[in-house]
Amino acid sequence: MERLKIGDTELKSNVLAAPMAGVTDYSYRIILHGMGAGLVTTEMVSAKAILYGNKGNETILKTDDSLHPSALQLFGSDPMIMASMAERVCGNFDIVDVNMGCPVPKIVGNHEGSALMKDPELAFRILETMCRVLKKPVTVKFRKGFDEKHVNAVEFAKMAESAGVSAITVHARTREQMYSGKADWSIIAAVKKAVSIPVIGNGDIFSPEDAKRMIDETGCDGVAIGRGLEGNPWLIKRTVHYLDTGELLPGPDLSERKAMMLRHAGLMKEHKGERNAVPRLHMHRHQPSAGQVLAQQHTESRRGGRVFKAFLRQADPGRTAPRRQQQPEGIRPGAEQQQHFVPRGLKYFVNARFQQSVFLDDKIATSAIRLSFDETN
Repeated sequence: MERLKIGDTELKSNVLAAPMAGVTDYSYRIILHGMGAGLVTTEMVSAKAILYGNKGNETILKTDDSLHPSALQLFGSDPMIMASMAERVCGNFDIVDVNMGCPVPKIVGNHEGSALMKDPELAFRILETMCRVLKKPVTVKFRKGFDEKHVNAVEFAKMAESAGVSAITVHARTREQMYSGKADWSIIAAVKKAVSIPVIGNGDIFSPEDAKRMIDETGCDGVAIGRGLEGNPWLIKRTVHYLDTGELLPGPDLSERKAMMLRHAGLMKEHKGERNAVPRLHMHRHQPSAGQVLAQQHTESRRGGRVFKAFLRQADPGRTAPRRQQQPEGIRPGAEQQQHFVPRGLKYFVNARFQQSVFLDDKIATSAIRLSFDETN
């Protein structure tokens, strides 16, 4: 398979990490880049928020010289603001991507994201202005359509190409579907036949075989993996290897999962601080098992967060531990919760359960936490 090139930027591979709010932050982009992602992209950033000096954007826009090629993703609805803000902050990025596919009601209600699929004239002005102002390749990500009655991905792709974009990514669902239902890969094939610029397919890629099947069925030039990467960065490496050689590498064993979780936690703590790192790591956990339901009922993050901080302390043993919670005499700590539970932030584990309740004290170490793993879950 020919190596994908966007404008004058040649990618490391044809397997891209799709931008995801709350997931593809600086820490995770470091990991995904190391796994061989052809392109890593920031979480989406509001052009108006940059204009107004929102301090939260500094964290989202963080990158470094080792993360090449990388892309910045912006969303907005004002052509000049989009172009000028992109020009202001794109210095360390190779590509500027425009989000015209976000289905979140708040974004759509502001006439941004996938709402622009209902206004192709405005979408054209945004893309044309950005392509004219910026000296870097501009790409756009959009959906199959707004709903099944308004499926216009092919026409939208032609419009984007005429505006001057260098590549397009198609999420094969409508905005109405959000992330539910099955992705319609036939729309990716239709778009690929309609334009001459690179087309990247997105939607329902959870294994290397899925990526290969999408390429075979649609003829797309590359794949962008989204939710399949949550807690599973190895999917990038395994997919790149499978597409290059036809060999399916085994998934990570439990020691690899634990090592990666600790590395990810350490990176997030370093770049975000522990207070922000712990809740963000919940994006990388599996769907709730029966045991996790109890954890969420008991506490959404307080106790689970305290337990997970033990893992953070392994990455930084010098960290001062929280004081032990005093329990009434004669009552065993956690006796009221005899069922197993999983703290937030453990998606790296196939199925992790506490064999006993654990309360932190000044001497607790990771070895005090008893985990059992079920690889068949």
